[in-house]
Amino acid sequence: MRFGPFEIMILLAIFFLLFGAERLPKLARAAGQSKGEFQKGLSEVTGEPSTANTESDLDAGGKTKAVDLAQKADAAGVDPSGKTAEEVAEEISKAEE
Repeated sequence: MRFGPFEIMILLAIFFLLFGAERLPKLARAAGQSKGEFQKGLSEVTGEPSTANTESDLDAGGKTKAVDLAQKADAAGVDPSGKTAEEVAEEISKAEE
């Protein structure tokens, strides 16, 4: 069923009565932002993976940065518990010197 100009005007009048003239632009803006976020997420999921990310994942052997850092910390004798990734990396570099 296609909506003609008369039906659209009736729908707009109902929206104005239900939500008021002040809230209607806010609702439209929120709906537009939601649609934009949805499309952005959809394009990230369905899009081609970036070459840089794929190559860096292959170079890392399929390990995440956190796993790689934990393995390096274990090899250097550093306890990573309760520390940020930057603190662990700093302690690893100190231990390797």
